[in-house]
Parts: sequence; C-alpha cells; structure tokens
Amino acid sequence: MGSAAPSWFDAAVAAEPTERDIQVAGTRIRYLSWGDAEKPGLVFVHGGAAHAHWWSFIAPLFTSQWHAVAIHLSGHGDSGRRDTYTHELWAEEVMAVADDAGFPGPPVIVGHSLGGMVTIQTAASYGNDLAGAVIIDAPVRRPVPESEESRSGRAFRAPGTYRTLDEAVSHFRLIPPQPCDNEYIVDYIARMSLRATDAGWAWKFDPKIFAGTLVALRDQLTSVNCRVALFTGERSVVVPPDTAAYMYELMGRVSPVIEIPEAYHHVTLDQPLAFVAALRTLLADWHHSVAFRRT
Repeated sequence: MGSAAPSWFDAAVAAEPTERDIQVAGTRIRYLSWGDAEKPGLVFVHGGAAHAHWWSFIAPLFTSQWHAVAIHLSGHGDSGRRDTYTHELWAEEVMAVADDAGFPGPPVIVGHSLGGMVTIQTAASYGNDLAGAVIIDAPVRRPVPESEESRSGRAFRAPGTYRTLDEAVSHFRLIPPQPCDNEYIVDYIARMSLRATDAGWAWKFDPKIFAGTLVALRDQLTSVNCRVALFTGERSVVVPPDTAAYMYELMGRVSPVIEIPEAYHHVTLDQPLAFVAALRTLLADWHHSVAFRRT
C-alpha cells in the first residue's frame, strides 16, 4: 500500500461527490460535482487514459469559493465510448457539463496533460463563454518532424486484464515514467482506474483515444480570447522551459506561466498542496482584476 495518506487527503476523498450523466453527441458523459451550485463554476479535465477521480483529492479543496466539477471525457473512466475521438468533441463535452451543472456565470476550465489540450480547444472554441482557462503541463511545441502520436499510442496499446484488483494495481504505471513519492495518491487513482468484468479486472479507458487526437493546437492557443494561464512542473519532461517559453509567446506574453517546484509532469500527484495554493492564488487574482483581451 505504500506510505500512509495524510489527513487532508483522507478528508478530501471522503467528500463524496454527486454523480450525474448527460448525453453529448450520442454518448453518455458522467461527471462529478462538489460544493454549492450557487458558487462560480470550476471544471476540472483529466489527462489521457485517466478519469475524473484524478481530481477527487483536489476539487474538494476549492469548494469554499467554487462549485467544482470533474468530467470523465468520453473513452475514459465511467463515461461511454465513441468510434472516434477529437479535441472538438471533448470540448463540446466540457461545455455540456458546464451547462448541465448550472453555474451562475461563465466557468473556469482547468485541464492536465491531454485535458490541458482539451482546455486549449475549449478556450479557442468557446472563449467568450468562459471566465478563464488553466493549462497544466500540456505542450504546444514548435513543429518537429517526428510524430508524437505513434509514441503515445504504443504507451497505451492493448491494456491487460487481471485476476485480482491488487494484481491489476501492481501493473499501474504513470506515463511518461516518473517517480512519485506520494504512493497513497498513485494507489488511489490506480484503484479508481479499474472495473470488474467477466474476464477479470480491466482498465476503464478505451485504447483508441489517442488515434488521431494528438494535434499541435498552435493556432488554437494563439486564438484564445479569455484569460489563460500555464502551470508546469519544474522537473517535467513534457513541458520543459523552452516549450513553456514558446507557449508564453503564443499566449501574447501577457499570461502567467507558473512553475510548481519539485513537480514532474503529474503536478497534482507530486505536489498537490503546492498546486492547490498556486491555483487558489491565481483564481483570486482573476476574480479581482480586469481580464486582458487580445485586439
């Protein structure tokens, strides 16, 4: 089981969310909801092959000021699957969840990794309906000749089925590979990543999610016209300093780039409380300042 969980983590995951299902473009989409529906909306979007419960120990820490929700994107977690997946469809799902949640005004979208890419697409397509977008360690790189899609596709191909839950959990790996001292978090998300089937314990994600969905998003990031910020891990190999600098250029050199010390790509697993403090601070500033608009 690894290291014992601290009290803040136990309290967060004990705050059980309300679960809701909606239909988006013919597919069932499930999301989790914490807090008072009268408060401003905060929508958390998970990474590739992940699920909404990657936010179950983060979202409850925002409910004093926010109505927080976390989506299971199609092909992930407890939502339905599609024949094909696109950033545009996932962005439509995010906005449909925001609409169903009944926020009193435009929400802030917060997405990690693939969810950060979906956040970029959402902000590009629906920026006028958002209060802001926070991208967490999701890269927009200068054009390169090699295809990232093939590498990511191999990483998640042909997931196995296991006889017991503990056996399945023992095969859980973070992608890209990295250390994580908070073993209690890794154990929790691994167990929430599995479902029982007649053949044994299987991973919830659809292996087809990466087919054709890894696109550059340069134009989308450049065209975002709502507040936007980038969070990176100090030790991340996904968004190293040169990539963060390039994204800062694309965001018009006016949007904050916030580096979380000692974090790798999985920022919320490595330094969860540092991330929460940084995001709370950013959101408080956004609440009290005038938004920049590109001309």
